[in-house]
Formats: sequence, structure tokens, C-alpha cells
Amino acid sequence: MDILQPQGWAKPRGYSNGVVASGRTVCVSGMIGWDAQCVFHSDDFATQVRQALQNIVEVLAEADAGPEHIVRMTWYVVDKKEYVGAYKEVGEAYRAIIGRHFPAMTAVQVAALIEDRAKVEIEVTAIVPERI
Repeated sequence: MDILQPQGWAKPRGYSNGVVASGRTVCVSGMIGWDAQCVFHSDDFATQVRQALQNIVEVLAEADAGPEHIVRMTWYVVDKKEYVGAYKEVGEAYRAIIGRHFPAMTAVQVAALIEDRAKVEIEVTAIVPERI
């Protein structure tokens, strides 16, 4: 996996401008902040992020993949101010679960998510190197 950083561009914080990789593609649908039994344990934004990220890691494991294989993340949030206000806690959760791996990312504020209690939904694409 190679990070794409055009010469002269400011280095992004917490994401990459682009990523190039080859291998098996793993697509993980949007994960929200409920557990494996579809139960929410908190309405706190950062807590829901932590659970959504954990859910992503568990799905990736089914493909013998890990957070280090993620090349793209899309975050859908229902409240931009809540997301920005939780940057510190979100960063802590991200580093604890994903590590210091920063794929290409997009964050979008949406009017609502399908599950009423969901405050964030995160989908990822991972590329797992082919086994030789």
C-alpha cells in the first residue's frame, strides 16, 4: 500500500489524500454503534464511533484482514458539531482500534441514518495483499 501525497501539498492530519494498493478487495458495509446483537449501549457520539470501528475490525477479520488493510473510509454523521466536538475522544478510539493507519477518508453530514439512535455510520474498503 502506498500513500499518495502530491509534492508541495500540506500533509493531512488523520487521513491520507489517496492510497494505491493491490490484492483482494474487502468491502464492509456501513457499521453503526450497536453491538453484534444490534443493541445500542450508548447515545454518546464517541462511544458509538468506538463500537462502529470495533464492528469493522470484526468483519475484516472474517476475510483474514485487519485495520492495516483499510484503504478508504467514509463516515456519515448526523451532527457535524457533535462530530467536531468529539474529535479528541474519536481520535483516541480510532488509535486504540485502528492504530496509526490513516487511509483515504471522507466525512459527510447527513439528515438522518436508518437506525434512529445511530449518530455515525462508517463504511470501509480494504485491500488485502494476495498470498504467495
